[in-house]
Amino acid sequence: MSDAASRLDPVKAKVRGRRGERTGPAMNRWDAATDVDLGDTANHLGYYLRRAQVWTFQDFIRAFSAVDIRPAQYSVLNVIAANPGVSQTAVARALGIERARLVRLLDKLEARGLTTRSKAINDRRSHNLHLTVKGRNFLDRLKSLADAHEARVAEKFGSENCEILRRLLAASTNE
Repeated sequence: MSDAASRLDPVKAKVRGRRGERTGPAMNRWDAATDVDLGDTANHLGYYLRRAQVWTFQDFIRAFSAVDIRPAQYSVLNVIAANPGVSQTAVARALGIERARLVRLLDKLEARGLTTRSKAINDRRSHNLHLTVKGRNFLDRLKSLADAHEARVAEKFGSENCEILRRLLAASTNE
């Protein structure tokens, strides 16, 4: 079993204190760093996906905190950069974001001068999205933070495991 796989092994799951540190013997035995049987939870892929997602998002948020960018904002900036003039609806569908939430997210990005919206020529109810020059420059700076974050993800889960997961999850999320 690889080191990364053993870290995700349900048999090796440990209970940790509130801040993740191992707790001392004076604590209640269930508060201490003891082996805990996960029960049927150990058979649920969703449990492990959620644990991996939480760790990944926490690392991302720490990495991007100085520039005040959240994972969804970073994804939206990347999609707009790769698809200049893309509609809000297409971005929402591609990223699985509710349209109302995307509008609020775009409001924030636009207020920061990173994106612009313009009415679509063929459908005045629709908006086309573009990065501003400031937005393109900002996204270029974000890529080094993203690369460092991805390196930490690969270190935690293993590069080969990450590539396998990426392929499997990408195939299963394409509708």
